[in-house]
Amino acid sequence: MGLCRFFCWKSRLGGGRVGSMDFTQLGRTGLNVSRIVLGTMNFGPLTEVGDAHAIMDAAHDKGVNFFDTANGYGRAIYPGRTEEIIGEWFAKDPANRHKTVLATKVYGDMGDGWPNEGKLSALNIRRALDASLKRLQTDYVDLYQFHHIDRNTPWEEIWQAMEVAVQQGKVLYAGSSNFAGWHIAQAQEAAKRRNYVGLVSEQSLYNLAQRDIEREVLPAAQAYGLGVIPWSPLHGGLLGGVIRKENEGVRRLEGRAKETLENLRPQIEQYEAFADELGHEPGELGLAWLLHQPGVTGPIVGPRTMEQLESAVRAVDIKLDEKSLTRLDEIFPGYKTAPEDYAW
Repeated sequence: MGLCRFFCWKSRLGGGRVGSMDFTQLGRTGLNVSRIVLGTMNFGPLTEVGDAHAIMDAAHDKGVNFFDTANGYGRAIYPGRTEEIIGEWFAKDPANRHKTVLATKVYGDMGDGWPNEGKLSALNIRRALDASLKRLQTDYVDLYQFHHIDRNTPWEEIWQAMEVAVQQGKVLYAGSSNFAGWHIAQAQEAAKRRNYVGLVSEQSLYNLAQRDIEREVLPAAQAYGLGVIPWSPLHGGLLGGVIRKENEGVRRLEGRAKETLENLRPQIEQYEAFADELGHEPGELGLAWLLHQPGVTGPIVGPRTMEQLESAVRAVDIKLDEKSLTRLDEIFPGYKTAPEDYAW
């Protein structure tokens, strides 16, 4: 049985309901965000501008107010193109920005290989933030996330840079992404010494088939009051009915995705059969499972089409009883916290 249902700190529902959406508070903050997070990584390379704007319009119509991006998204065209598409949407109607809790990220190299064009130095944080604000056509970011741990920059420098950004009104909250549990502890203890709030969220790989964060990352996030924002909630589409689509000739996997499917095929077959038994689409069931995990704010979904967005929103209304949750744990076993997961 997965350990994550038994921690004491849980997402706090608040803010009522808008459209088809429930809301929760982001970690220990007072910020109300939708339980589905709109991921924008496909905007530009895979989703045309007009379709991206229509998806963002529809997200608002359905009550999704939490949008996630990164300064490096759009790299297949050029780094920053995705932020530009969002900025163009904001420019069309000031209400779009007002209704959106906007999260972007910093870390990736945005230059031509010249020094100080990436990672988390105070210099890059200042430059990258100003560049993101310009592309996004806004004067502040609600959640500024460190896209990866920077092992060469001390936390005193990172937090000083973030404090300046907050004082300037350019950033409201800070978050992490792809951090280990001890990185979260290190960041929060350094923030505490400065009387600074530190991190309020952690964006991490988490889904039924990939539950490694249950050992240490999830416990650390809950201990320090960080909301957990799972990325790849359907494991690259493998939990989205891939075998059914494969049998229908709708989808053919290649390379690593095909190899992963073959390794997990017996489990995914059981999972899709159980979804049919419950009367849910597999993808919606996978998102609903995440929404039942304490500490999870909401999964990031990256719809390429309107139908995919509508399917993700339906997951909010799926209620899973203990018997169903136990069955999903049997199909995809989780982890105990460390050290009990591997010791006494």
